[in-house]
Amino acid sequence: MLLRTLGTAAGGGVPQWNCACPGCAGARPHPGWRRQHDCLAVLGDAPGAWCLVNATPDITTQLQGQPELRPAAGQKRTPLVRVLLTDAELDHTLGLFQLREADRIEVLATPPVRAALTEGLHVDRVLAPYTDLVWRDLPPHGEPPVDLSGLQVSAVPLSSKRPRYAAHADEHPAWSSAVRLHDPDSGTTALYAPALAAWSDTIEAAVADADAVFLDGTFWDDDEPRRTGISRRTATGMGHLPIDGPDGTASHLNGIGARCLYTHLNNTNPLVDPSAPQHKELAALGLAVAGEGMEISL
Repeated sequence: MLLRTLGTAAGGGVPQWNCACPGCAGARPHPGWRRQHDCLAVLGDAPGAWCLVNATPDITTQLQGQPELRPAAGQKRTPLVRVLLTDAELDHTLGLFQLREADRIEVLATPPVRAALTEGLHVDRVLAPYTDLVWRDLPPHGEPPVDLSGLQVSAVPLSSKRPRYAAHADEHPAWSSAVRLHDPDSGTTALYAPALAAWSDTIEAAVADADAVFLDGTFWDDDEPRRTGISRRTATGMGHLPIDGPDGTASHLNGIGARCLYTHLNNTNPLVDPSAPQHKELAALGLAVAGEGMEISL
């Protein structure tokens, strides 16, 4: 199983078009600071056996930079695109519309996420004239997983946090999930969780069972959104458990055997600056930030 990060930023990317915070101002003249919306490509052994975790507004740019994700020799078009969704947020789903040139789009999602996209964003109705859109259930871990080119795929439900456009929808524990990817041949497992509202026994067990973990790194500390003026709520109030602090994710990941990388960084997070001292704090705990285009083989 080969994992490649196509993007590592939260909604808006870095720099965000309407923002002049230190992270955005620093990223404009320094390409090394820039981050696209978080997305993961999973590459299988067979030619064309790949899938995406989330479809972002940057998806066409992200795919153009990956030779393995282009049409194979002799093909005029990409026949099939598979997308696994962690949630129904706009920054993880708007790319579905940009993938409409594919002959077929196969989307794996939990029931509330599918309902939001079909009833709220009308994805089915909009894409029907362009491509064959096929839905498959993303089952919760513990039930029979979906087989994708030899990988066993399932969801780890994390929270009932809904996107704003679905604020009045019914609560469900799988509005936000981690995607679990297991390779039965190698026995290795990857976990992709870009949105984590709280630490629970569920995420504890999922992390302990994984060899590589991509985890919510939206905010460095809980007061960051209020301190930077982007919200009146704290990080946890916005549905993102911060990295630092007594109950931050870093304290839970310390000593974990898996390789742990933070993704979904907000533009206000000091970690978007490659020279920020917070990187050394993470390194001392055996943790790091996922880089754009980073590749991990499991």
